[in-house]
Amino acid sequence: MSAPTDLDPAPAPMTATGGKPKRRLPGWARAMLWAAAALVVLSTTSYLTGVPDLTSSNTSQTALRLALPILLAGLGGLWAERSGVINIGLEGMMILGTWGAAWGAYYGGPWAGLVAAIVLGALGGLLHAIATVTFNVNHIVSGVALNLLGLGVAKYLASLVFRPLSGNPKQSPPVEKFDTYSATFLSDWLGDLEDAQRVGISDAAGIVRGLITGVSPLAMLAILLIPVSYWVLWKTRFGLRLRSCGENPVAAESLGVNVYVHKYVALAVSGGLAGMGGASLVLLPGGADYLENQTNGRGFIGLAAMIFGNWRPGGLLGGAALFGYADGLQLSGGGEAVLALLYGAVILLGVIVVIQLVRRKWVAAALGLAGALVLYYIYWSNDELPSDLIPYSAHFVTIIVLAVASQRLRPPKKIGAKYRRGEGD
Repeated sequence: MSAPTDLDPAPAPMTATGGKPKRRLPGWARAMLWAAAALVVLSTTSYLTGVPDLTSSNTSQTALRLALPILLAGLGGLWAERSGVINIGLEGMMILGTWGAAWGAYYGGPWAGLVAAIVLGALGGLLHAIATVTFNVNHIVSGVALNLLGLGVAKYLASLVFRPLSGNPKQSPPVEKFDTYSATFLSDWLGDLEDAQRVGISDAAGIVRGLITGVSPLAMLAILLIPVSYWVLWKTRFGLRLRSCGENPVAAESLGVNVYVHKYVALAVSGGLAGMGGASLVLLPGGADYLENQTNGRGFIGLAAMIFGNWRPGGLLGGAALFGYADGLQLSGGGEAVLALLYGAVILLGVIVVIQLVRRKWVAAALGLAGALVLYYIYWSNDELPSDLIPYSAHFVTIIVLAVASQRLRPPKKIGAKYRRGEGD
């Protein structure tokens, strides 16, 4: 019998009595429970505050459109960091993707724009690989440099190509967008349920209706990439080897894994996905054409969504949905809806406090109670949030979520570590 290696699956942990622990719910079941809990909280909040925008189809449709660039950027970060490379250059790769999408769509339509965005984003990822994998440049330094380089290259190319076409070096001429598709019969039926204003039922109908109405092929492709990434990274030999490069590259090398190749592939895919995220800002209906620096920090929010999701595709999807929803709510409902969301956060924190008390985690319960009281005071003392603060609601959510999630994070063990072939730890 051969000796176990780092690439073999770990044996099931044993309990104190020597038996195997109870099986956990599968990931899809936990995701369904979280979705149901979110629906209950939003429905209750909408009923108690009298703000229907919290669960309207317009809000969920807007949230889906705004979540896509965050989801794709976070997915790109997932591929890179599972291979052991920190990728804070996602913002620069997205910026390159926005220019590539506009250029390709102007000359060849939206699909050509998507391909151009993927190629330019992948080139940015390969540049990051050359710096960090081949020359062992600090990953943070390389990522910051790539963000600056992406912005500078996009500005230069926009001035070179778009100025003669539109007369404005900071904006492209109008480009063709993706068409949208709707499940018409189901959408109409859900619209009737939403208009009936039945507690719970109308809330669920409104959210689902927004997710199946006016959906673009790019949105369908982005959602499909979540299970595809999970299957590749967790269910294939290639994915196991790639993840081993982020956990213990020296052990992977001793088993015949070409660490350099896997890191390069991961970063090329990472850049391509980030480029797709940039393309979604340009090619989706309702979005603007190319504008200078139109990513507006979404690459960093995507990175935050990935960390919130604990470096796993399913958790990343939840994080992107949360940030997209917070961003979409302020567009569809304004300050009143965002303020009502604070009330929903109070309800959620109240549930968390009860759970922590049952588990006898007194410090966590006290912190949750303090947070609930602060949020309730803000809600009670204001009729509407100041207009200057509303556009930053997604950023506030980012900070709060990362603070809550920081206790359960498990990043790859050798993320950010330097590696040289033939050298041990």
